[in-house]
Amino acid sequence: MKNVTLSADENLIEQARLVAKSQHKTLNTAFREWLEQFTARGGNVQEYDALMRRLQHVKAGRRFTRDEMNER
Repeated sequence: MKNVTLSADENLIEQARLVAKSQHKTLNTAFREWLEQFTARGGNVQEYDALMRRLQHVKAGRRFTRDEMNER
């Protein structure tokens, strides 16, 4: 495990500690959970970008109207 040093407003850190404590966690544990969620979202963006690159060759042949795009 690697240590990381962060800077933040003192009051914000204290509030974060209180929130973590109310959830029966340490601030360190809460930050690790946030970091996992944050990086997981980044993976979704990368997957989306990769999919869009693979589908770049697909052409609809024309522009669709708003009604056509929202048709159910």
